[in-house]
Amino acid sequence: MSEVFNASVVLQDGMHFSGAVSDEVVVQLDAAAQYGGLGKGVQPKPLLLVSLGGCTGMDVISILRKKRQQVSALEVRVKGTAAEEHPKVFTQIDVHYVVRGRGVEAEAVERAIELSMTRYCPVANLLKPVVPIDSTYEIIEE
Repeated sequence: MSEVFNASVVLQDGMHFSGAVSDEVVVQLDAAAQYGGLGKGVQPKPLLLVSLGGCTGMDVISILRKKRQQVSALEVRVKGTAAEEHPKVFTQIDVHYVVRGRGVEAEAVERAIELSMTRYCPVANLLKPVVPIDSTYEIIEE
């Protein structure tokens, strides 16, 4: 059976919305100040980048743990470049993984990223047909 996800957004004031994915999880959304935003939440387009980073980050750390890599920290930095004309969609997304640990193997990191981007991360696989996504990484030895 297919998994079904539900979300709702409710206008609070100005351009500020509360978005809910369950009774316990609420995300505050707002527009940029130039469009009437009040600084009460994240803008929807950058939130998409956060979703991508979280999705692939969860995959990568899970895979590296299964490979018994000694990872002490993982940061996923996502940069989206948008078109200048409306609808100002992303034209390029760059994902950079910063892996900290002891003796972390580059091959393991590369494979984890590849598996996330080609097989496991639904956010990446939803975006890839419409926007190029490039991935890089660095390993910091502790």
